Amino acid sequence: MSADFSDRTDFDNANRGLIGVLEPAVVHGDDGRVVYDAAGFAAATAGDCPDTVNPSLWRQAQLTSVHGLFEVTDGIYQIRGYDLSNMTLVEGATGVVVIDPLVSSECAAAGLALYRRHRGERPVSAVIYTHSHIDHFGGVLGVVDADTTVPIIAPEHFLEHAVSENVYAGGAMLRRGMYHTGVVLPVGATGTLGAGLGPSTSMGTVGLIAPTVDITRTGQEETFDGVRMIFQVTPGTEAPSEMNFYFPDHRALCMAENATHNMHNILTLRGAQVRDARIWSRYLTEAIEMFGYDSDVAFASHHWPTWGTAELLFYLTQQRDLYAYLHDQTLRRLNQGYVGSEIAENFPMPPALEAVWHTRGYYGSVNHNVKAVYQRYLGWYDGNPAHLWPHPPEASAARYVRALGGVEAAVAKAQEFADEGDLRFAAELAGHAVFAEPDHAGAKRLLAQVFTKLGYGSECATWRNNFLVGADELGGRPHPAPVSGSGIVSALTITQLFDSIAIRLDGPRAWELSTSIRWNFTDTDETYRMELSNGVLIHHPTRRQDPADLTVTLTKRDLVDILTGAGTGGATFDGDASAIGTITELIDEPPKAFDIVTP
Repeated sequence: MSADFSDRTDFDNANRGLIGVLEPAVVHGDDGRVVYDAAGFAAATAGDCPDTVNPSLWRQAQLTSVHGLFEVTDGIYQIRGYDLSNMTLVEGATGVVVIDPLVSSECAAAGLALYRRHRGERPVSAVIYTHSHIDHFGGVLGVVDADTTVPIIAPEHFLEHAVSENVYAGGAMLRRGMYHTGVVLPVGATGTLGAGLGPSTSMGTVGLIAPTVDITRTGQEETFDGVRMIFQVTPGTEAPSEMNFYFPDHRALCMAENATHNMHNILTLRGAQVRDARIWSRYLTEAIEMFGYDSDVAFASHHWPTWGTAELLFYLTQQRDLYAYLHDQTLRRLNQGYVGSEIAENFPMPPALEAVWHTRGYYGSVNHNVKAVYQRYLGWYDGNPAHLWPHPPEASAARYVRALGGVEAAVAKAQEFADEGDLRFAAELAGHAVFAEPDHAGAKRLLAQVFTKLGYGSECATWRNNFLVGADELGGRPHPAPVSGSGIVSALTITQLFDSIAIRLDGPRAWELSTSIRWNFTDTDETYRMELSNGVLIHHPTRRQDPADLTVTLTKRDLVDILTGAGTGGATFDGDASAIGTITELIDEPPKAFDIVTP
């Protein structure tokens, strides 16, 4: 660690422009449940760093726990510290443009109320989603109604990628997200201190309104409620669909989540599509060229702004170099024949990047980002045939334990490595012991102890959370996902709605079954054909009049009701009505909490 702990610039910037805070700083749901507790994070990070926290992470947690309504520059304000992300509010001619309305509607509504308490009862005149992650759109129903007529602006392909992440792989991501964010842990020195990117994710109501205005090209200029913006589309960076934008009348630059005060992820530990570090760096170069020299302040969807043209150029340049270095040096070593784990194990960063705080690995890390770059280019297989067809975890664990002389011997050997301080290999051995004999109390206890020590030493908040949630669950406390993506269903396209069912079809049970349905949508003037064929639910728009076992005439809203079990609405049926039942009986309901640290 070469960054300077005596440098208080970040603390000054994190507190700059404070106008007011929520009192009390706790957000509740309609049922009285605590949705978010900002006061808890502020209290937990007060004082000196304890022995159970990496000092660098403690510093970051203190910064991300700062909360309230802040002025960024004249006419631009931010709500920070009341969710994982920031909500930005830009005052227009008649109302206020809301950028990234947090994760939950409860937190977004509380943030908007705080703004209005200090700035007046301005109506929301537009909503902007900077990108397709849930912490940047999930709270939209807290700032506008579902049937709003205000423009909803997003980068092109936003809905496609929001659905891909939050619906198609949503169940697994939500479960893994409990490890990633640590929201199931107590807040404090022996629990979670946030995610590095922000204090934590709220546990409220998630929704989505489909965009009505697409940003399709860099240089596209739009005006909403008198607020001029020039957009830069940045697909493949921090999200598959993302955009930066510049406010020329404010000399202010919004960097979305492409430049924040930490090293970001090339691949998140909760799971996602692997990002392109090369194009990420190039888009940062483009942002500097297009907007940087004409900006007085740069702000993002997380953390605090950077003020001053020279200061923000320096910051953006280092962020640019960070992702380029991770990419280029991984490729250099990859082409020398090293595998991902070998490259990641010895990957020194440039001293100038090591010397600043905003490149530290609080959310991403050098280690797993290097492996992600490797994965993007070469995939999971490292080229060694010995690694081509390994046994899955349980079968592999049984063989390792047998080779070590049984579970007791494996636990003893793991304890030996733990005592020597080799916690990484102790975790590997104890993990095999747990998977070979899941009820072995000694193996689970040792693995939990090792995970706890690894968590306490982690500079990366998401590594800490993963280790500590794993230790918690080894103690017998499984954590079902406390939030759901069901609130975004109504915003999906018809194809996406059918996709969400097709990926849950139990293929083997459907091998010998076949049926067909014709769906006539009266509100969209579309017709879809659906066929159950060879264990696959095929669906596609059609203009043909091929006969079907069942014809359903309905609206998209009726389809949502049918798929969610809320009834049939105004749908009418002609033919074999059992065709729908044939399909729905084959649909799996994913578990809320599948096992991760145990088999």
